[in-house]
Amino acid sequence: MPVKPSPITALRSAFGTQESSPEEALQECLSHANSNAGKNVYLAQDAAWSQGEAAKLTAAGDDSQPLFGIPVSLKDCFDLEGFATSCGSKFYEQSHGIAVKDSVVAKRLKAAGAVITGKTHLHMLAYGITGENRDYGHCLQPRDASLLTGGSSSGAAASVQEGSAIAAIGTDTGGSIRVPAALCGIAGYRSSVKFCESLWDGGAHLAETFDSIGWLYGDLRDGPVLGKALFGFDIVEAPKMSGLRIGYPHAHFLRDTEPLIFRLQRIWLGKLNQLGATVEEFDATFWEPAMEIFAPIQAHEAAGYHRGNFDKFEQPVAERLKWGESITDDEIASLGVRLNVFRQEMRELMERFDYLLLPASPVSALKEGEDLSDVRAQILRYTVPMSMTGTPALTMPGSIGGVQLVGRIGEDAALLALTAKLNEIVRSEGLEMLQPGAGPQA
Repeated sequence: MPVKPSPITALRSAFGTQESSPEEALQECLSHANSNAGKNVYLAQDAAWSQGEAAKLTAAGDDSQPLFGIPVSLKDCFDLEGFATSCGSKFYEQSHGIAVKDSVVAKRLKAAGAVITGKTHLHMLAYGITGENRDYGHCLQPRDASLLTGGSSSGAAASVQEGSAIAAIGTDTGGSIRVPAALCGIAGYRSSVKFCESLWDGGAHLAETFDSIGWLYGDLRDGPVLGKALFGFDIVEAPKMSGLRIGYPHAHFLRDTEPLIFRLQRIWLGKLNQLGATVEEFDATFWEPAMEIFAPIQAHEAAGYHRGNFDKFEQPVAERLKWGESITDDEIASLGVRLNVFRQEMRELMERFDYLLLPASPVSALKEGEDLSDVRAQILRYTVPMSMTGTPALTMPGSIGGVQLVGRIGEDAALLALTAKLNEIVRSEGLEMLQPGAGPQA
């Protein structure tokens, strides 16, 4: 059976043959917008404005742009001229006012030919992993109203899952792209932190030491072109599987992983080995204290951005900010020493392996209405080690949950190419458990 082209490839082909146009593609996407139970995938949206942007593209006719006519959603922590930027808080929506210019991220999207579909829901201040939000309502999955999307890039994941955007801009400080991607059955790419330094003008940081920007999207094969559009990466050949060294954490670290997600990882490792890679277990004991280092630095930096406004935010977020403000400079300096030691250990690990593979989330679902107070720490154990070191990581969705493939700092283009190639193989061979589950490509 022939494999269908990826969504971006299919749309670009349809534009080329005039079977579709940017306006028609946008209208189809917008017809699916806010289809979740809370009608809150987008916190700000103006269909007429988006249609006007699509019409400008058609009139210009420059289909050489990498994302020409592709509908893309923007996380509402980046400025978009003519819209307020809420950062998931009604206080900021009202106090920030209307943006008078685009953020660098919005400019890059427009320059690449993307049509911005609106500004998406996020966990308040991008400071949470569940997608719950007091001010705008919890973000529920469009395909299952009993499940949260995860966060903080909640609306980004929901926009791709519902089909109102082909791809979505998200941010990832501790796991905020990778986790909702895994929970929603889509791909999620967190870039190397060093590639984001020039992109934060007009964007709201949470904790600059760890903040990354990236993409959520439905088909791994679209990753390379998305990387080119936002970061300017060259589209490269995928690394040859023969001789690649893939590391995975020992079973003790994975002790709280759901059995089906553990099985998903084992199937991926087996497939990679079959394709010629060497897979080997490593001792992840040095990852265990990661949250002791990460959480206070994150809270301290976040408190600096939001000082004076803590009482305007929901209780869990406000409590973290107050705690962060109470941490002394001497304590932060001591944590910085521990962070540098951790980073050195990770550098040594990445000299031993080309890539690491592990669950993006140890749980496959977050149930709406359940007490999730303990889940945050459980999930972040799996994502924070990569956040602390600024490495790129990419969620490859499976039929249930997803695994993250972690690359070396700065080698993002190769990571995107490799995951695209692996997805192509999975689709051609019909490997069921490695196929996306709840996502749009199921």
